[in-house]
Amino acid sequence: MSAGPAITPPMTRERAQEIASTFDLRALPPDFYANPYPVYALLRETEPVRRMPDGSYFLTRYADLVAVYRDAQGFSSDKKVEFTPKYGEGAALLEHHTTSLVFNDPPLHTRVRKLIMGALTRRAIDGLEPGLVTLVDGLLDAIEAKGGGDLIEDFACAIPVEIIGNLLGVPHADRAPLRGWSLTILGALEPKLTPEQEALGNRSVSEFTAYLRELVAARRKHPGDPEHDVLTRLIQGEQSGEQLSEAELLQNCVFILNAGHETTTNLIGNALVALQEWPEAKTGLLSKLERPTHTGSALQPDLSLEIEEFLRFESSNQLGNRRAVAACEVGGVALQAGALVTLCIGAANRDPAQFSQPDVLDLTRENNRHLAFGFGIHQCAGLSLARLEGRIAIARFLQRFPGYRLTAAPTRGGRARFRGFLRAPFAAS
Repeated sequence: MSAGPAITPPMTRERAQEIASTFDLRALPPDFYANPYPVYALLRETEPVRRMPDGSYFLTRYADLVAVYRDAQGFSSDKKVEFTPKYGEGAALLEHHTTSLVFNDPPLHTRVRKLIMGALTRRAIDGLEPGLVTLVDGLLDAIEAKGGGDLIEDFACAIPVEIIGNLLGVPHADRAPLRGWSLTILGALEPKLTPEQEALGNRSVSEFTAYLRELVAARRKHPGDPEHDVLTRLIQGEQSGEQLSEAELLQNCVFILNAGHETTTNLIGNALVALQEWPEAKTGLLSKLERPTHTGSALQPDLSLEIEEFLRFESSNQLGNRRAVAACEVGGVALQAGALVTLCIGAANRDPAQFSQPDVLDLTRENNRHLAFGFGIHQCAGLSLARLEGRIAIARFLQRFPGYRLTAAPTRGGRARFRGFLRAPFAAS
């Protein structure tokens, strides 16, 4: 396959070497955000376990990431040590990011994950499919009426907000602020924050939890179906012995919306933009959609291979973090007890030791064991839902607008941890 228009700008090896030689997550140049992969490749080749200026370690090899993911006892996900100096004692961002599912170890992680997964069974997710098709088709109708729009604002980001809003039982009239809250709270996870970003993140957590406090009180009085309503399940889980404090309940509801929103928005947006860069891949996918092999529901074509490749090629979540509990060794490098480790998912998913031609978007790639959803006990709890949303959204978009084209250069989010677009204007044909 050959690349199309340079939506992702090329980077010379000399420039990549320049950035890699002084690589610091807290001082990244704009061209890195536009295309980090040449820098990741050089780090993976020359310094796969790089000691950063702040004393932490940056890992870029697939095998090293898997080794850390596997060792949940040796590498902690608890972020209190790391985030307390970053956000400050008593900050709303500190309470949220040290209470949510993803940044905790067992037993809190185990309790919350068990409750969430109980409402995200295969049966429950399959039951969401007809409503998801209706939602997607409604968005496509609105785009068709205008002759185009924005891949992100008018399509990709609207899907997870509605789906997660439904899972938590957030009234439709209350959903307008959800995307803004999500972007600012997750944006505060970036390695370096401006005072304005930090203030906005703290305000967003406070506003979101204040809203949820009222929603939880209402749901206690009028419970939903715990088989489908995640919020009701979390509340009733408290009564059945899986005790969550009020803070744990509220902060994990914030987490559920944020995690589901970011992963799915970027999956859909990144995929549709990537197909503009890889026209042969798009042609092959369109051909497949004309003669689909249907999934068990018989509603949607099977895009399993394609979704996994989109996830690998442009991973929504590019960075993860762990803390070494005791002195250990990773990739032949000795780490001291308490060492902070950044897992570069974006680099590992382009590791030639694991993936043939890793910089090629190959929609026929099989045995695609990417790390876009993490690995081990902290693997994304909503991965099946994200895959379902991606399959339906991408397939139905392409079936409706096979000749879509970007009308201006898309705008990236300008973040190292989360890779996606803020805007991508397009014409439907």
